[in-house]
Amino acid sequence: MVESAYIGLGSNLGDRLAYLQRAVTALAETSGLTGVLASGVYETAPYGVTDQPWFLNAVVRADSRLAPEALLEHLQRLEAQAHRQRDRHWGPRTLDLDLLLFGSRCLTSPALTVPHPHLTARSFVLVPLCDLDPELIHPVTGRTVAEHRHALGPDPTTRPYLVGGSPAILSTPPSGSQTHA
Repeated sequence: MVESAYIGLGSNLGDRLAYLQRAVTALAETSGLTGVLASGVYETAPYGVTDQPWFLNAVVRADSRLAPEALLEHLQRLEAQAHRQRDRHWGPRTLDLDLLLFGSRCLTSPALTVPHPHLTARSFVLVPLCDLDPELIHPVTGRTVAEHRHALGPDPTTRPYLVGGSPAILSTPPSGSQTHA
């Protein structure tokens, strides 16, 4: 069975854009994932622990034949390959990959909660998620992600990330049939 998976990407250490791009490429090359599509890239203020560099954030949508738990394990391997350190909750990181939504499933286990429990309260997730699918229905609230984004109000700490005056774009490998939103 194929289900749509939405994955949040974040980085605030090193070459932030390169970490996000490598993650998108790795996801596009993952067996069991197809149709990988990336949102725009946003620069965002750190959440929780504010004495750290700003983040770059994006969201990826993929059609998944992987079980949610298997996808989570794969995301954690990609974080480890990027030398992700888990020294401090909400602390700085080279790469953060969060499984935000998986079809209309609601899952709760010690390792995984889907939908992500804080999805509706974070504009750094909702803004790029709206790039991909503003009419996507949250399986618990029954509201669209655009409605959740609107409910948060304006957020000057989530802004498009510009490279050479133009919005940054994450691309998928040429061998894939995926395109950018």
